[in-house]
Amino acid sequence: MIQKLQSLHYLNEEAFARSWALTRAQRRGFGPKRIEQELRHKGIGQSLVRDALRETFEQVDETERAKRLLTRYFKGGDLTEPKTLRRAAAFLQRRGYSSNVIFNLLRYSIEDD
Repeated sequence: MIQKLQSLHYLNEEAFARSWALTRAQRRGFGPKRIEQELRHKGIGQSLVRDALRETFEQVDETERAKRLLTRYFKGGDLTEPKTLRRAAAFLQRRGYSSNVIFNLLRYSIEDD
């Protein structure tokens, strides 16, 4: 039965991984670490996860997406204030963004003010 579903392309891990990664990045604003964790939890192999993430983040700019999330969720917050800055960093970290993206984004937003 499973082979028949695969032959009819109803079960295709590669297509699922690509679709899942792109949807989670575009609609939920998740970063690569979070998406990787979700796909691995769903039993997708490391090579498929890596390919799906590469393809997704060629289409979705990770830094730009993180910036939009900060603007949306912290629009009234002063990112020069240490408490707000820690909250923003923790928020982005939970969303799966890398430390480099978080640091660079928050450093530049502080310098802009």
